[in-house]
Amino acid sequence: MPTITTKDGVEIFYKDWGKGQPIVFSHGWPLSSDDWDAQMLFFLNNGYRVIAHDRRGHGRSTQVADGHDMDHYADDLAAVTAHLDLKNAIHVGHSTGGGEVVHYIARHGESRVAKAAIIAAVPPLMVQTAANPGGLPKSVFDDFQAQVAANRSGFYRDIAAGPFYGYNRPGAKPSEAVIQNWWRQGMMGGAKAHYDGIVAFSQTDFTEDLKKINVPVLVMHGDDDQIVPYADSAPLSAKLLKNGTLKTYKGFPHGMPTTEAPTINADLLAFFRG
Repeated sequence: MPTITTKDGVEIFYKDWGKGQPIVFSHGWPLSSDDWDAQMLFFLNNGYRVIAHDRRGHGRSTQVADGHDMDHYADDLAAVTAHLDLKNAIHVGHSTGGGEVVHYIARHGESRVAKAAIIAAVPPLMVQTAANPGGLPKSVFDDFQAQVAANRSGFYRDIAAGPFYGYNRPGAKPSEAVIQNWWRQGMMGGAKAHYDGIVAFSQTDFTEDLKKINVPVLVMHGDDDQIVPYADSAPLSAKLLKNGTLKTYKGFPHGMPTTEAPTINADLLAFFRG
């Protein structure tokens, strides 16, 4: 399996398919690069080189006990882009991966980056604070951690079968295959990485990162996102970005890259080519 080894000895698994302008995909919590199947096949067939890695502690990467924070996530992504010597790359991040992309660009600069897209992403800040009154109470994320510790398998099944894809909405038609694939990806990863990752995605404040970014960024979010609520995320991120464009999807769920792949892929392609 293709891997790189980071400075602190973590093996990061990655996929690298095709030729052309590179698109680098950063996945959400607690998943893996497999969550990008619908995008990687589409963009490969449209003449792009597509790359996706498993975040440390997730998927096929090393299940280490530490380093599950945005600094390490961004540095690991930088290690992948440097190893592959990517130039003029487009970065796409979903959910936690959107935070990873924003932090990577702000922390490591734009010399290798052409554009970015963040989808249903966690910036600017998920947790409620005095400065972010619209955020979710910390107790929500404390409960996430408690459920990961108590019954990770059951918790992951419930997320996938319910709010992640909007399958808990009236008239929804749950796909058992999609639910099981989410559960499979989650259970491939390490419990410690997932437990710590909840703090990373909920308590990292990306406000200053967003302000530093100059490249064009497409901010995509469904207004029925039950995981990363719309009002406290996408519109705020788009305002903080120097060159941000907000695209709102009526009724789309958090997992829209999977359930609404044709729409998301077409809009990404138009942005990449624009």
